[in-house]
Amino acid sequence: MGINRRDFLKTISVATATISTSGLLRAKQPTDQKEFYSVLFDATLCIGCRKCEWACNDYNGLPNGSFASFDDKSVFEETRNMTPDKFTVVNRFDIKEYGQPIYVKKQCMHCSQPACASACLTEAMKKTEEGPIIWRGNKCMGCRFCMLSCPFDVPKFEYDSANPRIAKCTMCYDRILEGKKPACVEICPTEAIIFGKRSDLLDEAKRRIFSEPDKYVNSVFGDGEAGGTDWLYISPVPFDKIGFKKDMSLEPYNEPTKGFLYSVPFVFILWPAMLLGIYNATKDKHQEIEGGDSDE
Repeated sequence: MGINRRDFLKTISVATATISTSGLLRAKQPTDQKEFYSVLFDATLCIGCRKCEWACNDYNGLPNGSFASFDDKSVFEETRNMTPDKFTVVNRFDIKEYGQPIYVKKQCMHCSQPACASACLTEAMKKTEEGPIIWRGNKCMGCRFCMLSCPFDVPKFEYDSANPRIAKCTMCYDRILEGKKPACVEICPTEAIIFGKRSDLLDEAKRRIFSEPDKYVNSVFGDGEAGGTDWLYISPVPFDKIGFKKDMSLEPYNEPTKGFLYSVPFVFILWPAMLLGIYNATKDKHQEIEGGDSDE
């Protein structure tokens, strides 16, 4: 019998209360979370131009249309989710009492204590010291536990690829290492998305809310949700009206994930890891043989 993502998240929550966990599957977390890089999205400033989508596709080498093609507003007729070819999407929400459309960008939330990294048996999914969560293909064994464990339904598997990968936003990690902003932030014409250190952006979000209390709901999404995320949101309407879960836990999802994995018989956990080890050893041996043949 299969298990879907919803059942997985329910099960790991129950497992936390009954199973004692150790450090075996613990995701390696930087200790100073205040120094993580972060992005603040202000829903009152987004105009739905989708230039962030174009910039994301362009930087990541994803299928992309012309710059002008992103002016097409018909995409807003339905709520979209990320795909292996789309690391970010902008959706429109028509809130009657607000009086005008609200546009909201969606992508990986880059949790401060990510369940996806805790669920990954080979540390292919990694929370970097800078903050972005990245996927390392050379370590992945294809178990897709990261997909099941993510409370935001972010990681996507390339089912149609001969060499599949787990696809998601990386917050343009390589650009950050070069001292640049993420591509989506750099192109935004209204500064609806701004980049900086998490503590600074939390201060800015709260400053805006306190300065104009009639303009925003008195909350920053991502401040505590899922234990805290490195993408932060402020909004003129309650977050559940613009696509966010109403019952999002304030506790990190990484500990329940480890609890769930400890409830699984070791044979089911160790067998894939053993197969991965055999595969890597065989691959290395094959490369050695090929290298030896090429030298003759």
